[in-house]
Amino acid sequence: MLGLPIYWIVIVVLGVVLLFSAINILREYERGVIFFLGRFQGIKGPGLILVIPVIQQMVRVDLRTIVLDVPKQDVISRDNVSVKVNAVVYFRIVDPSKAIIQVANPFEATSQLAQTTLRSVLGRHELDEMLAEREKLNVDVQKILDDSTDAWGIKVSHVEIKHVDLDESMIRAMARQAEAERSRRAKIIHAEGEKQAADMLVQAAQALGADPRAIQLRYMQTLTELGNERSNTIVFPMPMDLLAPLVRKMGNGD
Repeated sequence: MLGLPIYWIVIVVLGVVLLFSAINILREYERGVIFFLGRFQGIKGPGLILVIPVIQQMVRVDLRTIVLDVPKQDVISRDNVSVKVNAVVYFRIVDPSKAIIQVANPFEATSQLAQTTLRSVLGRHELDEMLAEREKLNVDVQKILDDSTDAWGIKVSHVEIKHVDLDESMIRAMARQAEAERSRRAKIIHAEGEKQAADMLVQAAQALGADPRAIQLRYMQTLTELGNERSNTIVFPMPMDLLAPLVRKMGNGD
């Protein structure tokens, strides 16, 4: 080795360096996008990959699901209520070649698209729908994002709206509205109870009027209840059938 010319030593060292630089190991969740003299050649991986230095270049692509936190967005609902909404987007690269060739930064592009889509979709709905139909809004945003990112080789699997923040004045207004709604329901329930009680009284009166003996029994029961009362004054109900002959006499002028 010492007897070799210096240039042979340089060549051997360069060869070893080039050999090690040509060896690439890709994990199970990684793929390599190969370019040959700048032109797309194919996708390789996982495992041991040989890339010829200078002539070939490889770009690693991670296929795992990415969790993207969408920052709070100022949204004006269809009923002109200003809210702040943030969300989480779950996506992954399904076509490494498109993710490298079609878009410069797939993660940043997906983030910006998620922000604009979130504002656009929520702006078409009223505040009550944002609060009550969050699952439906999640599906709407996910579908639009998935369709838009398909050209980039990205699959948006799920979107979750985390928070819908209101200002203090809107929170107080909603509290007053909820209180008014509870009062309205309480009045309706009370009115329905009164109506049912009146209907029951009418039915009871009809049942008592159908048989005079029922009225006599009710009269005796009332006297019993009055006798149990601790009072110095006793009121005796006078049945109307006892007064009927007297009323008729007075009507005939006798």
